[in-house]
Amino acid sequence: MDIEQIRAYCLSKPHATEDFPFDETTLVFRVMNKIFASIGLDNVDWFCLKCDPEYAIELREHYTGITGAWHWNKKYWNQIAITHGDVPEALIRSLIDHSYDEVVKKLPRKLRDQLKEEE
Repeated sequence: MDIEQIRAYCLSKPHATEDFPFDETTLVFRVMNKIFASIGLDNVDWFCLKCDPEYAIELREHYTGITGAWHWNKKYWNQIAITHGDVPEALIRSLIDHSYDEVVKKLPRKLRDQLKEEE
């Protein structure tokens, strides 16, 4: 996958938005104002996704292209190699789904209900 495919897939998620909250090169994707993905436009070889802590460790042990995310809480965030890793495209899509779901499940019930109503 390239950056445009990742961007399009992230934005295809219900209520997904994008913005630059930190600087003009760090693009983040949010659901209900909570970040589920991030990519630095100055280095599009990698992007970051939220992950269940146990699953994050399992992924890092199995794929050299998945490491703890730089500048993010490594317990919950993985950095995924886009161009030079061993992470299959289908897994990248699955990890984006997982990241989105991790954020949604921690939203307040009112916001989760609102998401379900509008799907």
